Amino acid sequence: MPTDKPVSLKNLTLLGKENIPAKGGYLILPSRLSYLDLMRLETFLEGQRIVYLLEHGAAFSPPLKSHLEQESVHALVIAPDLTDAHSYRKAVAEEIDQGAVIIYLPADAATTYAPLTTIPGAKLEFLLKAGCPVLPLCVQRNADLALDIESRYDESSVVFAVGSLLPGEDVTLPAYQEALFLLAQEAFNEHPALKLNLVYALIQGLKRHGTSNKVVDGKDDKELSYDKVLAVAIALSKVIKEETNKKRVGIILPPGIGGLISNLAVLLAGKIPVNINFTAGRTSVEYAIKAAELDRFITADIFVRKMQSFPWPPMKQLVLIERILPKLKTKIGLWLALSKILPASILASILGVSKKGGDSEAILLFTSGSSGNPKGVALTHRNVMANVVQFSSRLGMNSSDSILGSLPLFHSFGCTVTLWFPIISGLNLITYPSPLETKKLAELIEKHRVSLMISTPTFLRGYLRGVNRESLTSLKMVVTGAEKLPPTVANAFEQRFGIKVFEGYGLTETSPVSNVNLPDPVPLGDEAGGNAWLPCHRPGSVGHMMPGLAIRITHPETNEALSIHSSGMIWFKGANVFDGYLSDPKRTAEVFDEDGWFRTGDIGRVDMDGFLYIEGRLSRFSKIGGEMVPHETVEDALMKAMGLENESARKIAVVGVPDPEKGEALILLTSIPGGPEHQEILDLRYRLLEKGMPPLWIPKKMIRVSDIPILSSGKLDVQNCEKIAKEKL
Repeated sequence: MPTDKPVSLKNLTLLGKENIPAKGGYLILPSRLSYLDLMRLETFLEGQRIVYLLEHGAAFSPPLKSHLEQESVHALVIAPDLTDAHSYRKAVAEEIDQGAVIIYLPADAATTYAPLTTIPGAKLEFLLKAGCPVLPLCVQRNADLALDIESRYDESSVVFAVGSLLPGEDVTLPAYQEALFLLAQEAFNEHPALKLNLVYALIQGLKRHGTSNKVVDGKDDKELSYDKVLAVAIALSKVIKEETNKKRVGIILPPGIGGLISNLAVLLAGKIPVNINFTAGRTSVEYAIKAAELDRFITADIFVRKMQSFPWPPMKQLVLIERILPKLKTKIGLWLALSKILPASILASILGVSKKGGDSEAILLFTSGSSGNPKGVALTHRNVMANVVQFSSRLGMNSSDSILGSLPLFHSFGCTVTLWFPIISGLNLITYPSPLETKKLAELIEKHRVSLMISTPTFLRGYLRGVNRESLTSLKMVVTGAEKLPPTVANAFEQRFGIKVFEGYGLTETSPVSNVNLPDPVPLGDEAGGNAWLPCHRPGSVGHMMPGLAIRITHPETNEALSIHSSGMIWFKGANVFDGYLSDPKRTAEVFDEDGWFRTGDIGRVDMDGFLYIEGRLSRFSKIGGEMVPHETVEDALMKAMGLENESARKIAVVGVPDPEKGEALILLTSIPGGPEHQEILDLRYRLLEKGMPPLWIPKKMIRVSDIPILSSGKLDVQNCEKIAKEKL
């Protein structure tokens, strides 16, 4: 066995050592492998005959290249075009018959931050044609996942997660990918930041970035450096502690300095913030308040006057920050001085903040109720810290970047991504109370050189009306979530502003980000010479999984396991997945299986390069005549047939209603004025049939409405749409 010199295992964590066979006769297919990784791997294969598998002309680092040139090294070299599977399989079989352990050496490849693997899907598919047992190996570089508040990891610090041996004849690309996702999840669980208390991490972030980063309130151009934010939040936390003995505190505020400080103050008080959806109906609001057991609510006079239709609690339960903060000036000054002098650990100790958070509740959010009553999603410290690590590792932003925070704080993206992420990662936060005032938002983007904008397709449409191209030139990235990104919106935005829109995906239950598309990397030289690049963006998909998130696909009705390349129910498992719904064991049991997998309720599939495609919410499918009909696919076809591709606002919605003959029937809601509905649906029917749409997929009836109901998050209000359809039938 070739070895260059003794290898230190100091910075290596090995998971699944028991899965390494005692004797050879298999192929090790790693997610990536550096020279040092290879040397470490060989220490666990002591005494076995090792053969390297590589492509002709592949690019390797100088140490690895030098190692391969040794006379004692035996290597199998395959052609870079990967066409001769027969010769490849024969060569591998000869080595396997002699009991060799074959290690595939991935070539250097250009990619974005923290990828699952550096091997393209087509190459993986070819390698799996070896016809021999395959041992999956996930190699996680800890430096790729380091938070800014952590000590820098040694570049050699890695986690090896070894999977079970996959039998040769049955090995498929989706089976290997599924195994690799699960190994990545196990490796990610070793990340030390997952043990941190969210509050301790925020104290570290506010101190570390105290003078270099700030929050800006776009409503009045007020700015506050992060060190002052910390001092104000500590002073306010003392008031909150005296106000209530309850463990949770409600917050009824839009994005802004007040909203940020209030959330921090509640956490520093040792309590759990609950940002209330002030755009929801009375029933939903009252349900949330009761479920969370709230008796105090932080808000502002001006907001109380503005939101007069909101079911406000009694005045004695309201904590009005603009009345309280002026009285705390002396204490704020004292805390500012102390927080500058004291290390984060001592300051946290004085404030009674533990370093470790773990699985205790950190924040409480309520689902939007787009397809039912809102559910309380209790996110733990581990959940939130995991998602901050995941999101920050994929985006690769730095301290000179700024993020726009205009999504509601009760929105899961607005909470994690525009509250905790910028503080911990050290970004400037530019806030504004509404995502709808796009002209004002564009002014803020231009003025403060905003780099990152998180939005929804609904809100993005507003920028297409009256916003100058020059206003958005500072944006490095625009990411949308909450609803499907229509290609027409993405194309129109790119055409107008020269900025590509990247679709992401997440759920409140996943803290929330689970997937995101990213800009493709610049290739490393000549691809034909082995210097490849991995795609990081694929239109129509929601992008790659976040680091450490495993996925599986099952039949939507029988829960039978399917290939992850097949369309079916999406299940997730990972540190960012919540533990259950607040005081609701029945609904919790409905979405978790006995092994801790979370049933998302969305239908989708994964492609050969690991991109996830969302094909619809199960609640947005109708079973008609035994066939599952996706509402969103029908809507796309209707938009084309009705000439609505370039409309900036949603004009139609398809919902399912009970039907005695077929089980369900589709109803089309439209806000477009016109002639007789009966005649129009007949005309549409003929047009859709001509384009090859199955008859069962065509709406049975059209109903005109003044506006299509939309939630504050930008999502379609499915519950209201269904109610309208049933009432007007």
